[in-house]
Amino acid sequence: MSDAAPSRRGTGRRGASASPGPLLSSVRAAPAAHAPEAETADAGLLGSLVPLLSEWLPRQRWFAGKGRPITGFTLVAATELLPHHAGATAPGLLHLLVRAQQPGSPGAGRPGADPGPAIHAGTDDCYQLLLGVQDVLPPHLAPALIGRPVGGPLHGRAVYEGLTDPRLATLLLERLRLPGRLGPLRFTREEGVVIGAGLAPRLIGAEQSNSSVVYGETYILKLFRRVCPGTNPDLELPRALAGTGCARVPAPAAWFEAVVPGAGAEPMTLGVLQPYLPGSADGWQLALSALAVRADFTASARALGHATAEVHGALAEALPTVVLRRPQLEHLAAAMTRRLDIAADAVPALRPYRAALRGAYDDLAALGRAGRTWRAQRIHGDLHLGQALRTAEDGRWALIDFEGEPARPLAERTRPQPTARDVAGMLRSFDYAAAVGRAAGSSWPERARAAFCEGYGAVHGDPREEPQLLRAHETDKAVYEVLYEARHRPDWLVVPMAAIRRLADPAGTDPPPPEGSGRTTDSAPGDAGRETPRRTAP
Repeated sequence: MSDAAPSRRGTGRRGASASPGPLLSSVRAAPAAHAPEAETADAGLLGSLVPLLSEWLPRQRWFAGKGRPITGFTLVAATELLPHHAGATAPGLLHLLVRAQQPGSPGAGRPGADPGPAIHAGTDDCYQLLLGVQDVLPPHLAPALIGRPVGGPLHGRAVYEGLTDPRLATLLLERLRLPGRLGPLRFTREEGVVIGAGLAPRLIGAEQSNSSVVYGETYILKLFRRVCPGTNPDLELPRALAGTGCARVPAPAAWFEAVVPGAGAEPMTLGVLQPYLPGSADGWQLALSALAVRADFTASARALGHATAEVHGALAEALPTVVLRRPQLEHLAAAMTRRLDIAADAVPALRPYRAALRGAYDDLAALGRAGRTWRAQRIHGDLHLGQALRTAEDGRWALIDFEGEPARPLAERTRPQPTARDVAGMLRSFDYAAAVGRAAGSSWPERARAAFCEGYGAVHGDPREEPQLLRAHETDKAVYEVLYEARHRPDWLVVPMAAIRRLADPAGTDPPPPEGSGRTTDSAPGDAGRETPRRTAP
């Protein structure tokens, strides 16, 4: 069971706002109506950066609009965190929120199209940028160079990814240590938390949707790159869990937000500082290490199921729950069916199984019509082996990265859902680990899956006792994986297709698949889309 942790509430301490530096005429957010001189300054800054950002932004791993052209930018807010004076050797730091305008992808917006990660309507995503500014860029920072703007307030200066500069990364921690406001930015520290000074920063390289900096093996700062109005679940849920005394999730120590007039009533969560767990290993690494020596993983999987159930219980205690009745269950089944149809239209290998897979969703809807109900609550939303850490200190499991699937709208990620969705994500992750560890077709994944459910059931009900609910969610997850692999890693399609065959034929009478079904002998090197920031030491 988790050890008790004190309840923590935000203090929102405020410091004096700093005066603007020389790069910008003022530190400001972009309101609905600018004064003419502010509009001119904004146009000059953004106009000089557009040619650089148009080339640099699509190359970043965290850029969500890959494969679609950028048709324009809008400056949402510009804040000078550290002034840079011409001729000085010290760097400057400029914080920008910019909207990248992109057209929709083929098929987006058609009737029944799923708004999830695989289909993009025309987007106007807002990105958080931290730009270092220097006259002469030192050689060790040369790989971070974005370019030298022509015209505008940064004319001729080297503009680069600021997080790669230890001096600028340290400045962010100082802002969180001594909270306050600067223009549209608001820095907050949790009540009772003391953040030490002088912690050396280290940028984590293996990222996908965000960026993370480790400070002195004590804290990790996760910066969200694509942001929107509203509290990010990776701040909201760990704070709520800390309030219940659940120690399975590192509690936020500090965070910062943007309050932008005209961009929505709620602040945008920009970054969260949490305790770092040095020496810990994530579940993906541990599973592969066990597979490499053909070691048993059931004890670890059982303990992970126990930890997951504890977190689910604490979330249900801390935040509202709802009951899913016939209308909600029919809506859930219909959404899953739409995602299946979209995937089957795009991936021929899935089509022979479409009718059988649709049956899993039909069964769920039929139970709703028969009067069956389920509880829905806040969940992790993107749970897999890479989101679980076993700590070096006591060997206990901790869960991290509660953002959910970042490509999905915030309203969808914060919606109460059945806990079966998280369970299904973890069960699918065991299959991916077995494929990478060359144990596909063995009993390893099934034993790990069973042990996880047993551990979960020791705290709450065993997920296997709700077979229709679990099958529907695991099918939905496997369908998403098929579409992802077909579009991005076709050689790995074998992994989710094996699950598709199993889920389409739970009785085990599946005939050989038709030609082109995606069955190959290649093993997949990783879980679909599973490149996430870790709280582990290298």
